[in-house]
Amino acid sequence: MSGTLSPATPPTSPRRTVALVTLGCARNDVDSEELAGRLAADGWDLVEDPNGADIAVVNTCGFVEAAKKDSIDTLIAAADAKAENTGGSGPKAVVAVGCLAERYGQQLAEALPEADAVLGFDDYQDISSRLTAILHGERPVSHVPRDRRTLLPLSPVDRQSAKGGVAVPGHGDATDATDVSETSDAVETADSQAAAERPDDPTLSPVAPPTRRVVRRRLDDGPSAPLKLASGCDRRCSFCAIPAFRGSYLSRRPHDILDEARWLAGQGVRELVLVSENSTSYGKDLGDLKLLETLLPELAAIDGVDWLRVSYLQPAEMRPTLIDVMSSTEGVVPYFDLSFQHSAPGLLRRMRRFGGTESFLELLETIRTRVPNAGVRSNFIVGFPGETAADFEELETFLSQARLDAIGVFGYSDEDGTEAAGYDDKLDEDEIAERVTHLTGLAEELTAQRAEDRVGERIDVLVESVAHDGVAEGRAAFQGPEVDGSVMLVPALEPGTPAVELVPGAIVPAKVVGSEGVDLHAVAITPLSLVG
Repeated sequence: MSGTLSPATPPTSPRRTVALVTLGCARNDVDSEELAGRLAADGWDLVEDPNGADIAVVNTCGFVEAAKKDSIDTLIAAADAKAENTGGSGPKAVVAVGCLAERYGQQLAEALPEADAVLGFDDYQDISSRLTAILHGERPVSHVPRDRRTLLPLSPVDRQSAKGGVAVPGHGDATDATDVSETSDAVETADSQAAAERPDDPTLSPVAPPTRRVVRRRLDDGPSAPLKLASGCDRRCSFCAIPAFRGSYLSRRPHDILDEARWLAGQGVRELVLVSENSTSYGKDLGDLKLLETLLPELAAIDGVDWLRVSYLQPAEMRPTLIDVMSSTEGVVPYFDLSFQHSAPGLLRRMRRFGGTESFLELLETIRTRVPNAGVRSNFIVGFPGETAADFEELETFLSQARLDAIGVFGYSDEDGTEAAGYDDKLDEDEIAERVTHLTGLAEELTAQRAEDRVGERIDVLVESVAHDGVAEGRAAFQGPEVDGSVMLVPALEPGTPAVELVPGAIVPAKVVGSEGVDLHAVAITPLSLVG
């Protein structure tokens, strides 16, 4: 692992160790790597096993009930290991951070007295001193939740000038190297030539000094890495609490994104996955709602970046110009992560969302006209208050026609502080569970058929691991990390065919020869065999 922030204070002796356990989405992964960068810069040793660390920091997820339970179970397990600590077999302290900690703060601390601290986003920039104090036996006051939408102006265009002092995890506030010492393992200098070539429009892409530091340290060595476009959300979906604890929408400046992308490429990353709560809104607070269309080609042109993937797209905000850029820019993979949530128009309005079966199918047709083999994934909420049998049937009909590659199905549950939690026409829990089971079965059948339809396709596969028997596992361009299935890849079988080296990080041309559920089986081929 290597990082990009110089130590603010000299390392202490003996060395302090910390393990970061990350739960939830890719946005949390970025947040953890920012925390790792800050801690490594201040002399902490990062270890993988919480049982071998002085402190176990659990980056929690607070999105839905299942995620909350997973976070609490993980904290309890770490606390149990701490209580049983004999001879260094468990952490000395357990700290909760992340969305669950930010959302519930003191309430979480009271429910889990075994945790040594519950820290909110405002503690991230000073995380090293917080953890040091905890190791010295201090028990800091638990985070007090607040509606983070109130921290920035209501008008998006006023937010950039007012964001100073507002903690925004994963934005990696840069530091200037003139204030800190140089250490070979903890510092990476942004490419000054690349910086000089960036556009210098101060409203869109101000030129950063060549000594800018990226505040991040990778926690794995895989060929793919998430990269934050923005944080927060301005949408008011009636079922979602995210804006309250993640705050209003705030875009990262293009030069910060480009600097971090170049650094990631220098770390061996070949695929950048752009993440946010809503990527289609990128640039709205920078004065240019089409800024993503400008940024994508710049990111795709970075030396070492072969694949660029855009996640978290709102169907109602999919502009023709964005579809054009995503479809035509070399290096931007044919992948559309569209947040449909449902397809019955009336129910979508109750969700405070837009669109419906007809407009969604038209959008998919537009995409596939441009990119016939595009991958499309989406998530759907079942059992939302007021969902009728007719609404549910319409969703089934939509899925049967949409030909999606990956489908997530979630049963509705009340979320604290949301509008839908106050709705009267709730469905019985057994009815929700029955609909989830039914739709999950349909989704599995449809996505398996979609995978089977790809048999015979020529694809590119990003190799992620290789077994001792030479069989590789990776993903096609239309498959997102971790959630969309994978490709089992074997070398060419024909005698006399030139060998294709299967190593992690390689992007290998292949032919799909079979499928199993959403997963594909493929045979590596040489580029020459693609001719004809």
